[in-house]
Amino acid sequence: MTDHAARKVLARHGKSFYWASFFLGHVRADKAAQLYQFCRFVDDLADGDASDKAQRLARVKECLSGTRARGEKEVEAFLQLAEKNHIPIAAANELLGGMLADQNPARFDTDRELLRYCHAVAGTVGLMMCRLLDCRHPRADSFAIDLGVAMQLTNIARDVLEDAQMGRRYIPANWLDLNAAQSAPENWAEASDEMRRKIACATGQLLDLAETYYASAMIGIHLLPFRTRLSIAIALRVYRHIGSRLKARDCAWWRGRVMVSTLRKAGLSILSVGALLPRRVPIHRSELHHPLRGLAGVDSD
Repeated sequence: MTDHAARKVLARHGKSFYWASFFLGHVRADKAAQLYQFCRFVDDLADGDASDKAQRLARVKECLSGTRARGEKEVEAFLQLAEKNHIPIAAANELLGGMLADQNPARFDTDRELLRYCHAVAGTVGLMMCRLLDCRHPRADSFAIDLGVAMQLTNIARDVLEDAQMGRRYIPANWLDLNAAQSAPENWAEASDEMRRKIACATGQLLDLAETYYASAMIGIHLLPFRTRLSIAIALRVYRHIGSRLKARDCAWWRGRVMVSTLRKAGLSILSVGALLPRRVPIHRSELHHPLRGLAGVDSD
């Protein structure tokens, strides 16, 4: 039976994923929507105006860890989903850790900090999604993490202006040729042409870094079960195209979000059919995960 409530949340807030979910089949699409509903719930908590949002996020984390018996209905629904589908709770805990970290507006200094944050809030989602897609291949987790990281880097590049207005700067300071005052994101809305150009250059670096992880994830898609491969390939291509459109307008972050039209999504979906062809998947590039050592799903060697 279709979970209309979860699908509605996905359709409203995750248009790219909603489009891709049509190719999953009803059962898997429902599971994906339920996972997204939980992720949206904690994301809304993190970005909301409630005075007790940090405490509520901490309570959710306690529920996931088993140190608190009961949670809100979205948390209880997720715990049921996790139990039925063997979702690693360590990944969900790390997701909450990333949301809690966002309560102190991000001011990253290095690309290592950036990548570890991307893993917390999106690489973990890739790990959890692997379980919902019935993927049993032991090597698939590494590539799923890469897709999450790539998508989050795209999110950050797309939302530079929105994040700056909330006092957040995810672009590492060592990528910006700006002084301390200029690096403060509160000043970016009124940035000079020179500052805009420098921030745009760093935004391009975000997208270049995302491309490295997208390329790895595209290879790893071939480890997924045949019936789910097309949907994930579509989600990858649609999200990747956000970055392509942003680059096409010279990373003019001050002009706000770029969007992908329905017609373009249809074209990208057709291009994604190639993911159904068999392909030998090489060993994952371990250097992509060197900055992520110690995090959920990441090999320690």
